[in-house]
Formats: sequence, C-alpha cells, structure tokens
Amino acid sequence: MYAIVRTGGKQYKVQKGDVIRVEKMDGKEGDKVTLDDVLLFSDGKTSKIGEKASAKITAEVIEQGRDKKVVIFKKRRRQNSRRKGGHRQHKTVLRITDVKAA
Repeated sequence: MYAIVRTGGKQYKVQKGDVIRVEKMDGKEGDKVTLDDVLLFSDGKTSKIGEKASAKITAEVIEQGRDKKVVIFKKRRRQNSRRKGGHRQHKTVLRITDVKAA
C-alpha cells in the first residue's frame, strides 16, 4: 500500500514506516499529524487518482530542524564588488505511521 501526497508544494511517495523530510509544518516532536492532500492511493490491486483517492495518512513528527546551508555568492566583475550570504530552509522530519483508505 502506498500513496502520493502533496505537502509544501512538493510530492512524496509514502508507505507505512517511511521517513521523509518535508517543508516546515506545525507540531512538536512526538506529535501526530495528518496529511490530507492525497493525489494517488494504491493498495496493490487498484489505484485511485484525484478526488477518488481519499485516503488517511498519519505521521509522527520526529524532528524540527534546518536543512543544509545553500551558499549565495554574487560578484560584479571588474568592480571589486562581492557579496556572500547563505540560507538554511526549515524542515520537518516525519515518520509515516499509517496509510489506509478512507
């Protein structure tokens, strides 16, 4: 049994027991969250797509953290002008605890 879920503008294929890193979600470590935006649900025999794919996906928040740093470097040639910065995106680590049809 698996499902394709959309969260944070990205799509993830999830099964029971999977650990995924998604964009920041509300919740503390140990909280249970429900992923509502299911795009596809398959139980191995049949697949449901779109609005028919109503499935219930529950997950547990493992960690609230930040991603690796992305270095931003801007330079204007022959101007002796340089600027260096960075960005670390907030991430939530989820463990999928249950995938079932609604």
